[in-house]
Amino acid sequence: MNLNFTLPEQELFAAKQAVGESILYCVPADLTFGGRRTENYFVIGEHRWALLENGVVVESRAISDAEEYKVVPLIGSAVLEGDEAGTKFILTRLSMKHAARYGYIAQILNDMSRKRKVRIYNDEEEPVCATCGGSLVPGTRVCPKCMNKTAALKRLLSVSLAHSKTFAIGLAVIVAASAISMAGPYFQKLLVNSALQPPAGQSPSVPMFLLGIAGLLLVLVGGEGLGIIKGRIMARVSSEIAADLRKLVYERIQSLSLGFLTSQRAGDIMNRITSDTERIRNLVQELATTAIFQLIILVSASVLLFSADWRLAFVVLLPAPLVAYLQRYIWKGVLWKLFRKQWRVYDKANSFLHDVLSGIRVVKAFGKEEREVKRFREYNGEFAAATVQSEKVFSILAPISNYLIQMGQYLVLLIGCGMILNKDMTLGELVQFSGYAAMIYGPISWLMFMPRWVSNAIISIDRIFSVIDEQPEVIDSESSVKHSIRGTITFRGVYFGYKSYEPVLKDVNFEVKPGEMIGLVGHSGSGKSTLINLVSRFYDVNEGEILIDGVNIRRIEQVHLRSQIGVVLQETFLFGGTILDNIRYSKPDATYEEVLEAAKIANAHDFILRLPDGYDTRLEENGSNLSGGERQRLAIARAVLNDPRILILDEATASLDIDTETAIQEALQRVTRNRTTLAIAHRLSTLRHADRLIVLDKGKIAEIGTHTELMERKGIYYNLITAQRNMAKPKTGIPVESVV
Repeated sequence: MNLNFTLPEQELFAAKQAVGESILYCVPADLTFGGRRTENYFVIGEHRWALLENGVVVESRAISDAEEYKVVPLIGSAVLEGDEAGTKFILTRLSMKHAARYGYIAQILNDMSRKRKVRIYNDEEEPVCATCGGSLVPGTRVCPKCMNKTAALKRLLSVSLAHSKTFAIGLAVIVAASAISMAGPYFQKLLVNSALQPPAGQSPSVPMFLLGIAGLLLVLVGGEGLGIIKGRIMARVSSEIAADLRKLVYERIQSLSLGFLTSQRAGDIMNRITSDTERIRNLVQELATTAIFQLIILVSASVLLFSADWRLAFVVLLPAPLVAYLQRYIWKGVLWKLFRKQWRVYDKANSFLHDVLSGIRVVKAFGKEEREVKRFREYNGEFAAATVQSEKVFSILAPISNYLIQMGQYLVLLIGCGMILNKDMTLGELVQFSGYAAMIYGPISWLMFMPRWVSNAIISIDRIFSVIDEQPEVIDSESSVKHSIRGTITFRGVYFGYKSYEPVLKDVNFEVKPGEMIGLVGHSGSGKSTLINLVSRFYDVNEGEILIDGVNIRRIEQVHLRSQIGVVLQETFLFGGTILDNIRYSKPDATYEEVLEAAKIANAHDFILRLPDGYDTRLEENGSNLSGGERQRLAIARAVLNDPRILILDEATASLDIDTETAIQEALQRVTRNRTTLAIAHRLSTLRHADRLIVLDKGKIAEIGTHTELMERKGIYYNLITAQRNMAKPKTGIPVESVV
């Protein structure tokens, strides 16, 4: 995120006069206080800030004048607001384009006002093109305006080189098919000159007539046969290339950090693996078969035409430059934008469809079927309108281009007839010439449609390679080691925010001893889930360090680290397959006896045996044929199967009733013995056996102690327990003791 724009000379002089020689940050302020577009700048010095307009300082104040700065969103815009002893004032106004940028600025001003270290870690990339400043394709770093189509095709070619041998065989077949096709007009000339109208001084020749018939049959049968062979070869090659791309994209997605994956819509990622690779497959098949074949025919026919009569050849090709210019002008100026818009709408509609189908239970539960049908109609109508726009232009362009091309053939016939009358050409030679001329018009007509296929595939190529080129935010260093975890976890001065201007954890310090069970408590948004995400190293800390047995977590290989951590998430997810497969997911080579033991520990064994197929019961999507508590117990069994040294429980008993929870609590006591455990629970009774409780409040550790110690302190934890008591008394018959 650029926080230091270059000031024009006039503004630079005024800025230094207002805030001092050292300008630390400079960002655009693109709206006046009245909401009009402008080119103002907001600058920050070591002690002051200033708002500049056309080289004039509109306002400047000391940073310390306000205790708090924040960005306040409005309708279509936002303002940077300061709070001075309870009195609020506006520093500047901005469009939503710069809202994230000013989030950083507000955090910087707050740190400087309170004389703290300025903590800006996450250098977030801007969703605009660095070259032209235009919008990027959503979810990618691809700029439609600056997209290098040649570079995209070169990258596709580099992937295709792995299939070069098959390509070479297919190319040889294409060349052979082209050669046979080029012989067709010659045999037509033999037929005409030998039987229909022999040249002056020659008599009809039956052998030549038969040779012409045989030649045409050879061209017909041989051409079709080779066409079938080349089609099969190129279909195989294109499918294999698409499969390679799908594999590359999927492998890259698996290696990318959680931060990138959570920022993408699942439907959009699926489109890249499926729809985009299918478009590329179609492009490869068309380019590798029809395009190459047509280009060979075009070049060969042109050479033969010019060798026969350069004047007529020139007449044949006369409309070609005009058609090429018309095609380029319309495609570059109109159709390319329309197809890009059509593609964007399609992608948005497809992602919407995936979201709705994934959440169909929610739709049904709230009776919103008609609403979703209406929304889909809107997306569908938008896609249809975009398609109609592009087809309208294309339906006008194609007939005009075809008419111009056919004009050349009409002129050839007109001039050729005159040459026959003047005895300068025989009828057979005119037929042959017209045949080769038609071979030129065919490829030119076909090539008119090629930009359409290319336009659909080029964006897909860039979208796919934008994922392949994406670098994980969390990576293993060259010095990473395999470390057998004993169980000590240490947080030292940890700061972290998914966006650094919105820190989630601030100066977190604590140590967990091996075998100790720690309960994480706090209001929603206090940073509990973020803390366990950092232990699993789904994200790297912005500042400070996390140590496992004294080893910095950044020095431990990610796969080796996570293989020793068992996780039971709040949102249970089960894969398609059997119950046995799902429990074995954490340890694929586990024996049947180990699976049974894990299921018994999780109190899942009994209900599994009651199912018709027991452990071989096939689960429907996300285990929808099981109850919520049953799914949760399978997740617990999956987590403990691998005998993890660190166990993370994120609301592990959230879906269980009281009776089942009691049984699970007894099981968890056995599971957590001699195993370091971090447990999150809003139902605080789940944590009554924890060795210590860590209470988080607004990203900081507010309290640490046992249940008894924190109750005696009567702080945040005491208030949470009291609130749960008050909720439990009137609404259920749950004894108050059960919530403590």
